[in-house]
Amino acid sequence: RADMDALPMDELTNLPYASKNPGAFHGCGHDSHTAMLLGAARYLAETRDFAGRAVMIFQPAEEGLGGARAMLADGLFEKFPCDEIYGMHNNPLAPPDRFGVKPGPAMAGATFFDIVINGVGSHGAMPQHARDPIVIATALVQSLQSIVSRNVPPTEPAVVSVTQIHSGSAYNVVPDRAVISGTIRYFADTVRDTILDRVTKLCAGFAESYEVEIVPDLRPTFDVLMNDADLSEAYREAASEIVGAENATVTTELVTGSEDFADMLKAVPGAYCTLGHSGSVPVHNPGFILDDAILPVGASIMARIIEKRLAA
Repeated sequence: RADMDALPMDELTNLPYASKNPGAFHGCGHDSHTAMLLGAARYLAETRDFAGRAVMIFQPAEEGLGGARAMLADGLFEKFPCDEIYGMHNNPLAPPDRFGVKPGPAMAGATFFDIVINGVGSHGAMPQHARDPIVIATALVQSLQSIVSRNVPPTEPAVVSVTQIHSGSAYNVVPDRAVISGTIRYFADTVRDTILDRVTKLCAGFAESYEVEIVPDLRPTFDVLMNDADLSEAYREAASEIVGAENATVTTELVTGSEDFADMLKAVPGAYCTLGHSGSVPVHNPGFILDDAILPVGASIMARIIEKRLAA
């Protein structure tokens, strides 16, 4: 499976092939994943050195828009039954050609949230007539930051990040509404449930204390990505034939980023890996540059795992 969507951001690389469309940039390298899978498909079609059927899945809308779930709901694996499934993501911060796979939980589940505070507006010089949603929002943000440190066991990785606060329109107006948005990351459903419960209760408590309405919208968007242990090892062995055993590693690092390939892994066992390439700028940065030397390497690994698992 390869994802193929871009990000809603501008590209600032000044490359001759940079995106010409404002607010559209392959800043996560998904175009390379599609190119690699197409390369693997071409090679496999030409050589046919395998027994069985290989299914190439090109998935849109991975970047938080539910592309995997949409394909599953559309009957992906009923139409194209699969025994195993594999995915790959480029990594500009790893050494070139470094293959990494982590058995078990590998990438975080994610819940996105919007919290709407409906207060009472007033003249900025007469705040006694208001129930100021900005004051409430800033206090609530501070309390949200205590959830991980005081409600989640320190042995369980988790993140609560407020990434947006929207409110107000003038210097002399106390607004009547504020919106807090952000993301929650976790590696266990029990941790997710604890965090969501605390967010809900904090919102209810602040609403009662400040006599306003607070409406939390909590949207679990990504599941925890779970790699099958045996298939992770099979993937590593296949990769070692391409990049060498010294570059094909089993990692122990948990990644707090999320990936909706997790939804497909809940339906079909498999494994998801990373592949390093030259670069110093991380993905999701306007200056991200993909080193296209990764393309034949990734295509070869994809083709090799299929050949090995469908050995004639």
